[in-house]
Amino acid sequence: MTTTTHHPIAVIGGGLGGLTLARVLHVHGIDATVFDLEASPDARTQGGMLDIHEETGQAALREAQLHEAFLAKVHPGGQALRVLDKHAHVLREEKDDGTGGRPEIDRGDLRDLLVSSLPEGTVRWNAKAVSCRALGDGRHEVTLADGHVFTTDLLIGADGAWSRVRPLMSAETPAYTGISFVELDLHEAEKRHPESAALIGGGMCFALGDEKGFLAHRETDGSLHIYVALRADEKWLGTLDFTDPDTDTVKTELLKNFDGWAPALRDLVSDADGPLVPRYIHALPIGHRWPRVPGTTLLGDAAHLMSPFAGEGANLALIDGADLGRCLAEHPGDREAALTAYEEILFPRSEETAEQSVEGLETIFDASAPQRLLDMFAQFDETQ
Repeated sequence: MTTTTHHPIAVIGGGLGGLTLARVLHVHGIDATVFDLEASPDARTQGGMLDIHEETGQAALREAQLHEAFLAKVHPGGQALRVLDKHAHVLREEKDDGTGGRPEIDRGDLRDLLVSSLPEGTVRWNAKAVSCRALGDGRHEVTLADGHVFTTDLLIGADGAWSRVRPLMSAETPAYTGISFVELDLHEAEKRHPESAALIGGGMCFALGDEKGFLAHRETDGSLHIYVALRADEKWLGTLDFTDPDTDTVKTELLKNFDGWAPALRDLVSDADGPLVPRYIHALPIGHRWPRVPGTTLLGDAAHLMSPFAGEGANLALIDGADLGRCLAEHPGDREAALTAYEEILFPRSEETAEQSVEGLETIFDASAPQRLLDMFAQFDETQ
């Protein structure tokens, strides 16, 4: 027999956006329940470094009363930058002198900070939503993978690219952008891969050319996290066997795309430790929006999935969560007014950023790269 429970506010997805929403609501004395598909908060690693921007991510953390705790966890030196060409020539270098406005933090550290800021039991782990349906009058029903069913007065879709909540208000689905990544790591870089460590530097590194390249950064544990990125047919990654524990075959196929590149850059692939992970880069249409649907809305990638080339994905998730929480607190007796106010902020901001992400993609994967990226940084310098 199916057991049905009721939650006044249900947030589907325990990523950065959903957790920030729950935290801001908690600050304002409003309870919410977050449902996440992960078995536990430490069930898997949470990805690489994030640069948290002053006007978005940091503003959200201030709203959540967590900004000081965030600053205590940032990665010193993480704002350093290098731009290389395919021959490993350094064409631009910026040191991290501690005055930049985009401090770096490990995604896992940021998520842990948010989780620990919530009352015990706020996040329901191992709770994967498989379907959602409207019941009328703004109420919804959600079915979880374990068969549990609950109802809610306010349903928030913070469940990422392939959101189960999005179909309640939008028929749009993410489309492949033409860019594929293969994600890899070099562990204990200073000790085991000193040449690669010296090449990448202390922060973020772009090595670009021929509509492809390496996007790399140094992590807080001393490893190097690398994205091998290139324009490719959507089917290409599927031709590589990433399940084979012997990664040499995949490495060989990857390196065929980098013939003529500097040996030091090719070594980032050949020397990689552990598994290689394929990533297809998808995006929702620029300007994705929906009509006001009573009792539900979206945030983060569920609302505006875009390529990572504006550097705003995590920052938007954070500020979306903070803005939604604030709007709900400001309209305690009228949730529809709160959702309307939130979406009036959400839609233009995400449209502008999605346009920037498309421009960033074209800049990085231009045939003349890295020249367009260098020009962009030079133009930024002129405005300072």
